[in-house]
Formats: sequence, C-alpha cells, structure tokens
Amino acid sequence: MRIGVIGTGRIGATAAGHFVDAGHEVRLANSRGPESLTDLVADFGPRASAGTPAETGRFGEVVLEAIPFSAYQDLPVEALAGTTVVSAANYWPDRDGDADVGERTHTELVADYLTGSRVVKSFNTMIWENLRDEARPEAPLDDRLALYVASDHPEATATVADLIAQVGFAPVEIGSLADGRQIQPGSPVFNEPLTPAEARATLDLDG
Repeated sequence: MRIGVIGTGRIGATAAGHFVDAGHEVRLANSRGPESLTDLVADFGPRASAGTPAETGRFGEVVLEAIPFSAYQDLPVEALAGTTVVSAANYWPDRDGDADVGERTHTELVADYLTGSRVVKSFNTMIWENLRDEARPEAPLDDRLALYVASDHPEATATVADLIAQVGFAPVEIGSLADGRQIQPGSPVFNEPLTPAEARATLDLDG
C-alpha cells in the first residue's frame, strides 16, 4: 500500500517507521519542505520518500495527518479527495487557541474541511514512546495495546483497522466520528496503555 504521512513530529515519524517496517511505501511531508526530510528518509530506507503535502496527498491510498489541530486548514483538500485520511490531531486549547467546536468533535471539523475524503480518527491516543516501543506484530491481538478507530465510512474503518493490526497494535472500533469524543483528550482511555478487552470495558463498548 502507498501511505502518505503529513506531519513528521513524534507521532507522524514513529507511525511512518512502522508503516515502512510493515512493507508499505511511505511518502513524508511537513511544513518545512522535502529537503528537511533527507535524513529521515535515509533512515527509513528505499521504501520511503519525501514530497510536498499535496504530492503526499496524491501519492497515498491512505494518508495520516499528524499536524496541530490549528493547522488542519493547511491540508491539501483537492489532493486528498477520494483518499482515506487518518486524523491523529488532537485539540489542545493552550496550543491551538479557541476553536468553535460546539457539540461536534474536532475531527468532524476536519472532515467538513476535507471535502471528498474519508476521514478516520485514529493514532491520537497513544503517547509516542508507547507507539514506538510497544508494537508487537507477532503477538495475538488480545495481548497487544489498543489503538482506536472512529469513522463515518465503514470501508475506511476496515482499512485503518487492518493497518493498525499490521503494525503491531490491536484495533478497537469506536463507531462514528461523533462517537470519537470517547477518545479525545480527557477521556479515560487517552494516553492509557490498555489491551483491547480493557479498552472495551473502560468505554463500555460491549454494554
């Protein structure tokens, strides 16, 4: 699979490394330009490359955006049309300023902006050290740490859940993007290393 990663901070770069290790082709982009990614691409090897955000959007069958929430309107709308976009961004008022979210989740706002994309909320709940160190692709799913998936598009949910399993974590499906408020900052599972059973019990998903 061709995977784009827009945003190469700790979450984006760590996830990109897992995607490469799982055998995918990965194109990276950030706000500083492809030339700033030379060393990271070299570290990842021949399956990795760098481009602009628009080039990365057109490249990826799946694109992970791991940029600050306040910058989501910098995402290349046209280049991402028809693409499954995984939003790992979280809204932090101290960093992102005031946002008129109202009763909606911040990822629903991202989805409203990315007209034509299939937006999935995922890769946002785990601290980057656990994302780096706790991938266990050889372990049974029940013994891995949970990563959550929320989307309004069942096919995109399935695609991202499969990708999560490939890179060594256990996908736990939450429901719609609106249901994704259960995995936003402040939720009982946010930054908590939980197995799938523990995650479902904490969120009462089987109740």
